[in-house]
Amino acid sequence: MNEKIKEIKKLESSPKVIKNLFNKEEIEEFLKLYKDLPTTVHNKKQNVIKKRWLQGYNEKLEKIFLERLKKEIGDFKMDNLKDEDGKDIFGLIQESRAPIGLHVDAGFEIKSQIYKQSLIPLSSVGSTVIFKNRFYNGSTNFTQDPEELNKKKLGYGQNKRSSEHLKLYGDKPFDKKIHEKYLRHENIDNLKGLEVELIYEWEVGSMLVFDRTHLHCSSSIIEGNKIGIATFTKI
Repeated sequence: MNEKIKEIKKLESSPKVIKNLFNKEEIEEFLKLYKDLPTTVHNKKQNVIKKRWLQGYNEKLEKIFLERLKKEIGDFKMDNLKDEDGKDIFGLIQESRAPIGLHVDAGFEIKSQIYKQSLIPLSSVGSTVIFKNRFYNGSTNFTQDPEELNKKKLGYGQNKRSSEHLKLYGDKPFDKKIHEKYLRHENIDNLKGLEVELIYEWEVGSMLVFDRTHLHCSSSIIEGNKIGIATFTKI
């Protein structure tokens, strides 16, 4: 086994939800931050707006976030994209009106030792499905869609496309009840061999922390739109 993967596995753990981590005023500050930040991507096909959490827009909030995340996961370095000046960004704030498909946020730099990622909901309706299955070969969208699989010219920070997961985890049919309730946007055959570890029902003020090797996706439960902050760390 690759030495880097061995080191990553040593620090893996079950996903955890920290409730009541942010108060109402802090959530309001996060929402104001989202409003103030410039739009990075507006993907009209996916109905998604992404904004990079750039440094300097709310230094008090940056300090609060870093201190509370460190309390939960220990020492870490940020492993988000860089801004135009080469400075770390704190994460991505995403507003979506359609569910995000099956993927893994396992990084873009092969030499990095990926660690944990966090999700902070800024709206109350939504859920995130974390699978027991793991993947160690970079940030990837998992799909059977031929059009998606043919996409080779990817920009900075874009996930590669792959159907490799269908060979890795066996061909046990996915749970039909879970599919019907949470994952109607996904082709059930694309979920073969996958087992659910946690379904995180969004709750404003809480934070989800999980390993970056976990396959995961949004649920199909959305009312209008949902906004959340995703951040990624390394050791």
